[in-house]
Amino acid sequence: MAKGAYTYDPGKLKEFGKDRMRFELGDTMVEGLSDTTALTDEEIQAAIESYPKSWKRAKLFLLESLCRRFAYEVDTKTGPLQLYMQERAKLWREDYDKLKKEVSAESCSIPQFRNGAHNKPPYFYAGMQQNERARNR
Repeated sequence: MAKGAYTYDPGKLKEFGKDRMRFELGDTMVEGLSDTTALTDEEIQAAIESYPKSWKRAKLFLLESLCRRFAYEVDTKTGPLQLYMQERAKLWREDYDKLKKEVSAESCSIPQFRNGAHNKPPYFYAGMQQNERARNR
C-alpha cells in the first residue's frame, strides 16, 4: 500500500489549494508525517477536485471525514504526557456543524445567474397579465 505525502507550504496560503485547506483545518504539523498530521496531501487534493466550484463543500467533506475518523479516539495519559484527543475531535465537530449550517443556508438561497446561458429575462414580470388585444381595441 502506498504511503501518502504530508507537505505544507505557508507561502502558498493565497492560493485556494492544498496548503490553504491544510491551514484552515489546522492540520499543519507535517513534520511527524502520519503521527502528527490527520490528512494526506492526496486526500485534501481529492476533496478539492471533487468540489471544484465550492471551496466550502470541499472543506465540509474533509471535516466530515475528520469527525468520523477521530470520533473514537480517547484521551490518553502516559506518565507526565497527556493527550486530549477528544478536544481535537470536538473542535473539528464544531467547525463541521458551523460550516454545514452555512453551506445549507447558501444552497437554499435563490441563485443569482448573471452570465452565460442563464442570462435570460425573468419568467415573471410587471404587466405580464395585461391583454394586448383588449388594449388595442
